[in-house]
Amino acid sequence: MSSPASPSTARSLAPGHTRRAEAPAQPGSALAAKPLMSYRKYWAHRFGTAPFLPMSREEMDQLGWDACDIILVTGDAYVDHPSFGMALVGRLLEAQGFRVGIIAQPDWHSPEPFKVLGQPTLYFGITGGNMDSMVNRYTSDRRLRHNDNYTPGGAGGKRPDRAVIVYAQRCREAYKDTTIVLGGIEGSLRRIAHYDYWSDKVRRSVLVDAKGDILLYGNAERALVEVSHRLAKNLPIDSFDDIRGVALMKAAVPEGFVELKADDVEVADEGARMTRGDTVIRLPSFDQVSEDAETYARASRVLHRESNPGNARPLVQRHGDRELWVTPPPIPLTTPEMDAVYELPYARSPHPSYGEAKIPAWEMIRFSVTIMRGCFGGCTFCSITEHEGRIIQNRSQDSIVKEIELIRDKTPGFTGVISDIGGPTANMYRMACKDKEIETKCRRLSCVYPEICPNLNTSHDSLIELYRKARELPGIKKVMVASGVRYDLAVESPAYIKELVTHHVGGYLKIAPEHTEGGPLSKMMKPGIGTYDRFKELFDAAAKKADKKYFLIPYFIAAHPGTTDEDMMNLALWLKKNNYRADQVQNFLPSPMALATAMYHSGKNPLKAVRRGGSEEVDTVKGLRQRRLHKAFLRYHDAENWPLLREALKSMGRADLIGPGKHQLIPTWQPAGTGTGGGEGRRIGGKHKPQTFLTKGLPMKPVKSR
Repeated sequence: MSSPASPSTARSLAPGHTRRAEAPAQPGSALAAKPLMSYRKYWAHRFGTAPFLPMSREEMDQLGWDACDIILVTGDAYVDHPSFGMALVGRLLEAQGFRVGIIAQPDWHSPEPFKVLGQPTLYFGITGGNMDSMVNRYTSDRRLRHNDNYTPGGAGGKRPDRAVIVYAQRCREAYKDTTIVLGGIEGSLRRIAHYDYWSDKVRRSVLVDAKGDILLYGNAERALVEVSHRLAKNLPIDSFDDIRGVALMKAAVPEGFVELKADDVEVADEGARMTRGDTVIRLPSFDQVSEDAETYARASRVLHRESNPGNARPLVQRHGDRELWVTPPPIPLTTPEMDAVYELPYARSPHPSYGEAKIPAWEMIRFSVTIMRGCFGGCTFCSITEHEGRIIQNRSQDSIVKEIELIRDKTPGFTGVISDIGGPTANMYRMACKDKEIETKCRRLSCVYPEICPNLNTSHDSLIELYRKARELPGIKKVMVASGVRYDLAVESPAYIKELVTHHVGGYLKIAPEHTEGGPLSKMMKPGIGTYDRFKELFDAAAKKADKKYFLIPYFIAAHPGTTDEDMMNLALWLKKNNYRADQVQNFLPSPMALATAMYHSGKNPLKAVRRGGSEEVDTVKGLRQRRLHKAFLRYHDAENWPLLREALKSMGRADLIGPGKHQLIPTWQPAGTGTGGGEGRRIGGKHKPQTFLTKGLPMKPVKSR
């Protein structure tokens, strides 16, 4: 695969000329790109490194700046740490020589707060923050949240709904002729026409609604650096269509491209006619997907199948009288590039302007270390794979050890405990396809479903070695693993489970079987409950051998597409049989662009071919009463849920589950009290230590944005 064209090449283009998007990798070729840190630095690099990226004119004056080249607007508080997207983006741009300012959580009711740093010489970079602003602000039942972990004091209401759109509008009002670059997870997951759960309709690409100039999606470091250097050379954005990981608007598809309609993609691919080079996949238009849910499901399937950087082709989608052009996904960062990004000179603390105010998200991650990105699990309800990709991007052990030492020596309040060493998952470090040629051809949506691919290297040896190096460092008392363990991979390595239990678990370990029944699990692309049972067996044996009293915390999803009332009833029976009581539960939340969201909206299964009259139907849970019922099954023990469950069991013909027996789900009469009252759950029978666990409908650990 050819690497992105250099700025010098782009300069030779005539204004308005449109270049061809990069061709997919040919079989056997390695994914290659211009090294991230190889660009000639912008002239402003002479100003050096800022202690914090400036948030005020006073700070700019202290740095000797008359202007910012790039101003980043974010819905999060500014914490100068690589776990916070704007800090990572800002420090990377600073390393390229640009003067970067931050406007964090501005008052969006007028354009004045967006003028605080003046007009940038190059562009405003806009993100909603580390989470989609709607996911951040509303629950799965569309209720307003009153807290925000990315805000000082945890206060809610510091960012607007659809923050990317609002911020872009205010920037344009502040400076009419400014360039606007959209990014972050909110932009990434809304890059094409998408179903929006909160308005219950299909919305246009956020690039269109925000009237931005270009959108960067996924892990966007490569696109970010390339776009910035090209804009610094005054090159037209129309010519940026060869940069991977971007979306921009065009008047028409360029001459010479062969269009392949979404309806024909699978037929062509199955017939071994998978076109390469100057081929663009035409997604159904915004009008088509907004008017027909089955067409929406087809577009979603095509988008996800065009997600492998090795073979993905450009996408085009009509919005009104213009074409939305989406280039293939970015090429993953190499280990040296990952190291370089995470070793930039972060202050590793919140901006001093926040004083003593606590920022909950910072308190949670201040002693944690990110070791990798990406996830090849492909869970249909999760946005990690869609944003970070399926190819794991790893840091080196030396770089990780260096950061642990930095935390030990520089972070105030450190007590010797690393709170987490992981990433989107705990145990995919250094896992990859055994054959690069196979990897570039692969169009599977998951490497581990319906079973683990035989071409996947599942060795945990490198991770075990890393754990040992980390905990042997002087001054390190404990290295915890708080990221979710992918248990279907862990059972492939009993040695890893032993290492984990013996040295890296506190009292509990969170695991996400998500459900017990085959119907919903098949729509989630998750393994059967038998795999969880096998992991629990190995976990309990390792805990017993280590003389530890540890417990698993299983997470489950209520109201996921493909789930029937009977499925939830059977899950509740499993919970009771295994003596589990859930403390807090959450219903499935349809996040933008997820495959499960396409199921929820359309009632069709995009995991299989979507054809008119031949699509597989999917049960969806939309009514408030049924969503409450599914949630109630997970808290079958709560007295407040008794009337709803009693009525449901009778209507389902399962009145035999009402009574005092151990095999029955709820008692004959409503119990006294109102459940656990939000306190800690407990094992039934009082024979074990108190245990609580959370169920979930969306990964609640924030998705790092880029």
